[in-house]
Amino acid sequence: MVIAVSGSSGLIGSALTAALEARGHAIRRLVRRPVRGPDEISWDPEREQLDARGLEGVDAVVNLAGENLSRRWTKAARERIRSSRVNGTTILARALAAMPSKPRVMLSGSAVGIYGNRGDEILDEASELGDDFLASVCKAWEAATTPATDAGIRVVHLRTGVVLSKRGGALPKMLLPFRLGVGGRLGSGGQWMSWIALADVVAALAFLLRAESVSGPVDVVAPNPVTNAEFTRTIAYVVGRPAIFPVPRFALALLLGQMGEDTVLASQRVRARRLLENGFKFKLPTLEGALRDAGIGGGRPAADPQ
Repeated sequence: MVIAVSGSSGLIGSALTAALEARGHAIRRLVRRPVRGPDEISWDPEREQLDARGLEGVDAVVNLAGENLSRRWTKAARERIRSSRVNGTTILARALAAMPSKPRVMLSGSAVGIYGNRGDEILDEASELGDDFLASVCKAWEAATTPATDAGIRVVHLRTGVVLSKRGGALPKMLLPFRLGVGGRLGSGGQWMSWIALADVVAALAFLLRAESVSGPVDVVAPNPVTNAEFTRTIAYVVGRPAIFPVPRFALALLLGQMGEDTVLASQRVRARRLLENGFKFKLPTLEGALRDAGIGGGRPAADPQ
């Protein structure tokens, strides 16, 4: 296939494009700088600009672009977080809808943050959505694909969990305290974390490109969510360092503000219902296996995670 990808330089995008090219697919990257060849498409979501001619002949689109969440959510940061997702998706969906020969499928980013802070409740794609800032962004992000859906394009919303990779994302930040011997649970440690190995994200997206009967929201998470306490115990076990320095909730709130409340302290116990029901097979369904596959193993284990 010919596949257009936004956010191709990010953690998921770079791994996905490499995997798709290795399988013989042709990739066209949406870029915000001057294009360097026929495999790049110029766009600037902030200025609502997209060279739609570059989308001609595309069979599929994977939309992953969005501002990094890992910062204090000032008023300006909130606007960038929202606009980078919603404006870019709107422009892209409208361009695809206007094409005389449309792509068959659009995979578009979202996140499990759409469910809000839900305690121990088991969540899936049919669950009620949240109402905090991150949930509102995700709802608007998904709604921005409506022009593509209305034009008959199969649209899948990728409600992705915490992606585990040593190459980037949340894991390197989580690892640093453990490397220094000062790791521990965050807050009470009772909040649920819905995680997924980068290799399984890539495999799931490749699967969804082909799964013609699947549209709408899909939770891109491993089948075994864990509490933050279990997550930190497992990291400590894999790297061979202790997990004895918990970070109290008030300290996280002081340090991170609302970003901390909506991300590291929020509880989302999400199961991968639609992926599993449609026959997707996870390569790394357990947390320890995913961490070891990411190459973070250290010395002798400090303690058994069980």
